[in-house]
Amino acid sequence: MFRGSIPALVTPFRDESFDEEAFRAFVDWQIDEGSQALVPCGTTGESATLTAGEQAQVIRACVEQTAGRVPVIAGCGSNSTALVKQYMKAAEEAGADAALVVLPYYNRPNQEGIYAHFAALTEASILPIIVYNVPSRTVTDIDPETLGRLARLPTIVGIKDASGDMTRVTAHRALCGQDFIQLSGNDDMALAFLAMGGVGTISVTANVAPRLFAEFHNAYLGGEREKALALQDRLFPLHKALFSDASPGPTKYALSRVRPGFRAELRLPMMPPSDASRKVVDRALEHAGLV
Repeated sequence: MFRGSIPALVTPFRDESFDEEAFRAFVDWQIDEGSQALVPCGTTGESATLTAGEQAQVIRACVEQTAGRVPVIAGCGSNSTALVKQYMKAAEEAGADAALVVLPYYNRPNQEGIYAHFAALTEASILPIIVYNVPSRTVTDIDPETLGRLARLPTIVGIKDASGDMTRVTAHRALCGQDFIQLSGNDDMALAFLAMGGVGTISVTANVAPRLFAEFHNAYLGGEREKALALQDRLFPLHKALFSDASPGPTKYALSRVRPGFRAELRLPMMPPSDASRKVVDRALEHAGLV
């Protein structure tokens, strides 16, 4: 259903407002470059600083511009179950193909609370749900056994795993079934994740290098392991550079280098990357052959 290179899209801003024209052009470029699905309103899209109205606008613009060419997985996460239900309803009405739902943050629910959260969402919407596990941001973590329970629910179809624990790919295969969709949430670990049984990556790097990252996935999933390894080596400095300062600052800066006219504007509390970070990004872009 969902596989390959899937960028977690940045949200362009102009004078502190959502720049819909720039976003629609960005969506077209991503599809033309080979991205196999799109995620609006994820963490990289600065979803935490969007209003509910803006979030619905971004998702609707993405669905409309995509026009069925690739799936749209709408970011719908919150630490409030009731609010996620509202986001999922809006995404469903906009025509999204699935919802990406991060584990509840700040509240720090126990495993039973995590299960109940997602179970309630399956009853509130028909949208397929991809669970997003990123303990470095949420503090909350989902045990493989809890995910295995959730995988028995009909609309829980996969996970974006940014735990950094590679052994979980195998554990999830055993507990959730081999058809359960496993997507890496760490670009720098994508090669190992695929080797363990994953089928793709919800990616930050794909914002900047969509064609190269799509080629990397196509090569590995198509059995061209040496080509995939060469592309991994080419992209690895960029994977690291885009987190050399608070994300998505370095990513928006990189986009301003590879897409002339792209505005690297961020919304507070995010700030532009430091001089040191920009230099690291510049070197990584040169290494990847993107500038």
